[in-house]
Amino acid sequence: MTALVRRAFLGTVGNAYLLLIIAPLMWGGNSVAGRLATEDWQPFTVTSLRWLLTCVFLLPFAIGPLRRDWPLLRQNLWLMFSLGAGGMAMFNLLMYWSLNYTTAINVSIEQASMPVFIMLANFIILSQRVRWMQIVGLLLTLFGVLVTATAGEPARFFTEGLNRGDAIMLFGCLFYAAYTFGLRWRPAIHWMSFMWMIALSAFIMTIPFASWELSQGEFTMPGIKGWLVLLYVLIFPTVISQLAYARGVELLGSNRAGLFVNLVPIFGSLLAVLILGERFHWYHLAGLLLVLAGIALAERAAGRQR
Repeated sequence: MTALVRRAFLGTVGNAYLLLIIAPLMWGGNSVAGRLATEDWQPFTVTSLRWLLTCVFLLPFAIGPLRRDWPLLRQNLWLMFSLGAGGMAMFNLLMYWSLNYTTAINVSIEQASMPVFIMLANFIILSQRVRWMQIVGLLLTLFGVLVTATAGEPARFFTEGLNRGDAIMLFGCLFYAAYTFGLRWRPAIHWMSFMWMIALSAFIMTIPFASWELSQGEFTMPGIKGWLVLLYVLIFPTVISQLAYARGVELLGSNRAGLFVNLVPIFGSLLAVLILGERFHWYHLAGLLLVLAGIALAERAAGRQR
């Protein structure tokens, strides 16, 4: 049995495609977990606990790398804090908050807006050249997100604006796009040092939000389901998915591995239907197809540019 488990483990860690499917599957499950968490947890409190427990869980593995990397970390403390506070804390705070007002399917599809914001940052800040096919692809992606957020009536955006939850989620996507953009300046440190510092920064950032939430006197002790949801978020989207993705990038290369992130809206939508029983409407399908077509077009154009 031990030999069988060992062979299965080695087969998994050596299979780039399997690893790069596992990672977005777990990230897609984060939206579903966030929706389930709204029944037991306040959004800011669960986000703060998530990053506190992540720090505790990773510390035994991170101590050695942190000691070796401390000179570089000390020079880049503000960068590390900004990455953790924005990409991990604010994105997850806003995502869990948004799930009080919108569906997990919407949230999953709306995460596809991130490449649009990243491209805009590259163009505005770095003056990076953009091909017209990239612009068309990203406009298609934005239109797909708009179709989803307005329940198939994009004209409503100009008269009624967005649903509160969808607007909050899109604002959160801005933070994660900024995090992704900022990774180009990441110091050359061990990945475990990076993960732990990001988690610590995220926890520090969430403290004022969680403190305010708890001061409102609305906290109630979660039941078994609430703790299981927190455990899932801690182990799978936070730790295992990152390890799987990092190993997948190592085996396949960052350009090809990055394409698998586009599976997040598909897995998130599928899990929302299967686990939460959410209804998958025609506009979800239309939005998803537009998003995937737009991303494929933009990626193809970017590939030619490289």
